[in-house]
Amino acid sequence: MHIAIAGNIGSGKTTLTTMLARHYGWEPQFEPVDVNPYLDDYYKDIARWSFNLEIYFLKQRFRDLIDISNSDKTVIQDRSIFEGVYVFTANNYDMGNLSDRDYETYMGLFESMMTAVRYPDLMIYLRASVPHLVGNIQKRGRDYEQTMKIDYLENLNRRYEDFIYNQYKGDVLTIDVDQLDFLHRPKDFSYILDRIDARLFGLFSETQSSL
Repeated sequence: MHIAIAGNIGSGKTTLTTMLARHYGWEPQFEPVDVNPYLDDYYKDIARWSFNLEIYFLKQRFRDLIDISNSDKTVIQDRSIFEGVYVFTANNYDMGNLSDRDYETYMGLFESMMTAVRYPDLMIYLRASVPHLVGNIQKRGRDYEQTMKIDYLENLNRRYEDFIYNQYKGDVLTIDVDQLDFLHRPKDFSYILDRIDARLFGLFSETQSSL
């Protein structure tokens, strides 16, 4: 079984992936730790190297999807190939960093890849407002994130909504996390577990789990 956690920067994907893996005994898979070899060039000349950068990410994420498909374990994944394509690459394209020709080639390659694999059994979408995202980003204090602009997060949020509700074809469980602190409040984590149990195992209805 393949479970994917989706959500904007600062929504709590990595934290929830870790907690769910521990609770259910699932195998966690996080974003690759190896550095994209195009990253330095990309930041020196974004327009020139965007296509190379995005193709490399696509290759890595497709390889991860193949590995998950071939695994006999239940894998829970922190960010999937689908977000990379429909949110981040699409954003790069709309910012003018990818030409129409390159973007069409990229999307054609992605669509061909999708004929060889299947969608996750469940995608859990952590829906969060921009103030909530900003609060989490400030708390974790990563230097490279502190200069992130509000309008960038707002734009990504809009893309996530469009991706989840208009473009993604798999099964989605949406969890609004603004009022939740699942890391520090056991009741909030239990609420999420109840929602997941209801969707995956049918133990009780989602209406009952939200009471």
